[in-house]
Amino acid sequence: MAIETGLSGRTVLITGAGRNIGYLAALAYAREGANLALCTRSSMEQLDRVADEARGLGARVMTGQCDVADARAVGEFVARAAAEFGAVDVAVNNAVYRSEHENKGFLDQPEDAWRRNLQVNLEGPYNVCRAVLPLMKKRRWGRIVSFSGATAYLGAGAGRAAVRLGVVGLTRGIAREFGAFNVTANCIGPSTVETRRDGASARKGVRDNQPIQRLARPEEIVALMVYLSSENAGFITGQSYLINGGSYFL
Repeated sequence: MAIETGLSGRTVLITGAGRNIGYLAALAYAREGANLALCTRSSMEQLDRVADEARGLGARVMTGQCDVADARAVGEFVARAAAEFGAVDVAVNNAVYRSEHENKGFLDQPEDAWRRNLQVNLEGPYNVCRAVLPLMKKRRWGRIVSFSGATAYLGAGAGRAAVRLGVVGLTRGIAREFGAFNVTANCIGPSTVETRRDGASARKGVRDNQPIQRLARPEEIVALMVYLSSENAGFITGQSYLINGGSYFL
């Protein structure tokens, strides 16, 4: 017998929903019967294709262009979602900024890349949480899922590690403060995730000491995301789950 997630009729907001994990997450929540509020900063054409697929699975969907670094834009998008569906029950902080300089040394990264990294990867989840938490608190139910990434524990790239550990701290603080309102907050820390560009045989990002010698599959990330959003995960909060093939970094 299938275990019900309790997500049918709930409203799920996903940032960065136009491709990769955001795209697969939208379809996964649609299959659970959730309403979807999907946004992207970039291609609305991509996002519209995701929305059409989700509607084909029976989901009610609204979309919008929104830079998560812009608190006002985030607030307006959340207000639209609440007006459309009556609530925002789940928030998935999936939008991410990756700099072309991120693999360079700390002293070689320009300041504008550092600031944009902070604005999108840390202030973005902060802006989303600030907008959705009053709605969740009022309804006494909510789920927030964010991404910390393996770099938070590896220290690989000072800028990336700093913001990812910041997300862990934000998650734990929200979990502690809002648990009394049946609102949970957790984050996922994947290692390198396979994308269509990587191909099934890609080896870049696989550590020598990793027991499972392959990249993470996006479907594995999404499955945990959906579980942490479900009714069944109501006693799990303030946690950071590493999906890394068994590599332990500390």
